[in-house]
Order: sequence, then C-alpha cells, then structure tokens
Amino acid sequence: MKPNTPAERLINGILKENPTFVLMLGMCPTLAITTSASNGIGMGLTTTVILAASNLMISLLRNFIPDRVRMPAYIVVVASFVTVVQLLLQGFIPALYASLGIYIPLIVVNCIILGRAEAYASKHGPVASLFDGIGMGLGFTLSITIIGMVRELIGSGKLFGFTVLPLADAASGKIGYEPITIFVLAPGAFFVLAFLSAIQNKLRIGAARRGIDPSNPDCGGSCAACGNIACKQKGGANDK
Repeated sequence: MKPNTPAERLINGILKENPTFVLMLGMCPTLAITTSASNGIGMGLTTTVILAASNLMISLLRNFIPDRVRMPAYIVVVASFVTVVQLLLQGFIPALYASLGIYIPLIVVNCIILGRAEAYASKHGPVASLFDGIGMGLGFTLSITIIGMVRELIGSGKLFGFTVLPLADAASGKIGYEPITIFVLAPGAFFVLAFLSAIQNKLRIGAARRGIDPSNPDCGGSCAACGNIACKQKGGANDK
C-alpha cells in the first residue's frame, strides 16, 4: 500500500501505530475515563474530531508558522478546537460533558494530538494529515472503548450500562455474578491496559516472526505471497 494515502493513514493509526497499545500515548485519559465503554467512546470520538481538525489546520498553516514558535502555535490551534467541541458537548450532550469533566479541556495537552502535529501534520499535505488524524483518533477510540468494556464488564457486570451478568443478591439468596470492584478503580485500569497490551504484543511479535503483516492488504497478509520485492525483503528481515 502506498504511503500517505487515506487508506494507509487509517490503517496506520488503527493498527501499525495505534496510539494506546503501540505508541503508549495519551495514558492520562486512557486510565482515568475508561470506567465504562460509553466513556471510552465519548472521549475517543471527541479526541478524533479535534485530532482531524487540528491536523488539517496545522498542515494548511505549516509554511506560515515560524519554526521558533511552532509548539505554542500548535497549542493555540488545538485549544481553539477543544473550546469549540467543549461548548458543543455542554450544549447538546450535557450527560457526556458531565461524565468526561476536566478531561475535555485537558485534550489541549494530549500528547497524541501534539505528537501528530509535530511528527506528521507539520510535514505533510492537508489530505494526508486529515486522514492521519482520523486514523489515530479511531485507533485511540477503539483502544479505550475495549479497555472500558473489559473494566465495566468485570467491575460491574454491565456493558454500555446494560446488565450482562446478573448480579448476586445476598438478601434474597440469589446466585449471580460478584463484581470485582477493583476493575472500576484506578488499579484496574493499569491491570487491563497491561493485559491487553501484552496480548497485542504477543500477536504482533508472532506475526513478525512468521513474516506476516496483517495490516498490509497488498500482501494478502503474507510477505511470502507478495510480488513486492521490498516487502519480501522486509519480511525476510523480520524472520532473522
């Protein structure tokens, strides 16, 4: 797949450079607001909108921002979009606004957004930068939603607020699931993140040793079956 195309940027953000499980960025909201799957989706989609908009704007302005003040300029751009999104959430989705709380304005200093602005948007065109922001945002949304689902299910027996595992009732003698409360507390976030990261790393390392790149559809998932010489050489290097 050609680099910097919309499809490549989306796949890169979701799989190859997933901000949560691969790059380990944005840990503050990842650990703090993933007490439920709904919170994960809300924070993820909010961040996606800001990522895409700020990447696009910074790419358009990249030739006009002096190098000496690029980081303050990036923060001003991001803060502007965060303010707009915060006001929209407060006006139209007050429940989500109240649930995310202080973590909405803290998106301004989210290292995923500033990192993509510095590493990608400031060096590439608007279209590629827009899709890079969307891909990174979707990867972040997927990751924290999965973490939220695991924590909510184990910690309360629910998913998206709906009871999935009937709870035990000591008063009536009803037998059911006993929630593991620690998973909706701060330590549970670290446990789930570590467990899911370990699974992801295990799958990636195993695929690399077999010369398989599941994120590269041009190869059908296997470098051995690919007609691209460079891809075969890369796959061979992974096997060594």
